Amino acid sequence: MKHSDLGVLNGDLLLFGGPYSNAQATTALFAQATRLGVASDHVICTGDVVAYCAGAAATVDAVRAAGCVVVAGNCEVQLAQNADGCGCGFDAGSTCDLLSVAWYAYARAQLDDVARDWMARLPDVVTFTHHGRRYGVIHGGATDVARFIWQTDGSAVFDEEWDALERLVGPVDCVVAGHSGLPFMRQTTRGLWVNTGVIGMPPHNGAAQTHYAVLSGGKVAIHDLTYDVPEAMAHMEAAGLPSEYRCALNSGYWPSEDVLPDALRMAVSDRG
Repeated sequence: MKHSDLGVLNGDLLLFGGPYSNAQATTALFAQATRLGVASDHVICTGDVVAYCAGAAATVDAVRAAGCVVVAGNCEVQLAQNADGCGCGFDAGSTCDLLSVAWYAYARAQLDDVARDWMARLPDVVTFTHHGRRYGVIHGGATDVARFIWQTDGSAVFDEEWDALERLVGPVDCVVAGHSGLPFMRQTTRGLWVNTGVIGMPPHNGAAQTHYAVLSGGKVAIHDLTYDVPEAMAHMEAAGLPSEYRCALNSGYWPSEDVLPDALRMAVSDRG
């Protein structure tokens, strides 16, 4: 386990996850950080820089050039090892599992040894102190990098993960995570758990905007991110990537709800 402690970070922080090889969303995110006046060392990514979309190499290059802090996601772990699969935690035979074969192979072929070496050096956990509170940043869970943690999960799930994280890095007052793709804030028995959402894919809500979070004055707020969706879709089509994820960028709905708990699934009749 690699742990990086950033010390005390004063001023606003921008927190985001899942660029997912969406170079257009990544460009928009860093432009937004500039507009907000957030310094590069105050921008933190919860991982999965590479995934569904067409710009794996371009997205890695943009993230590295920006100089932001990145936690290793399961995709970084797998790609660093040049592994055969994404390690996303999808159930075998699910739609997401089947579609991952194409996008992962495409992303893997785009990346060179320099990119894989960078991924191999990324920390598994980042900590920092902001306005007197200590934050721990992970990808999925502290027990499993690819664990899906949802806002509807029982208290025992959050307690288990909080305990596991504190065994690794000591006490924390707040946890920041990603992986599941849906932004939420949950006040647990141990403190605030924040999922920033992801910028590379909409959160299955019927809108094309994706999401990031800003930590300011000790308070977290989740914001929409607007980017050039048609351009991202065109690049995916040109690359021959699965149409299901390409269409999801515009429709705002995932190609499958396999991964979601029942309580977070959207009835077909509710989709505009």
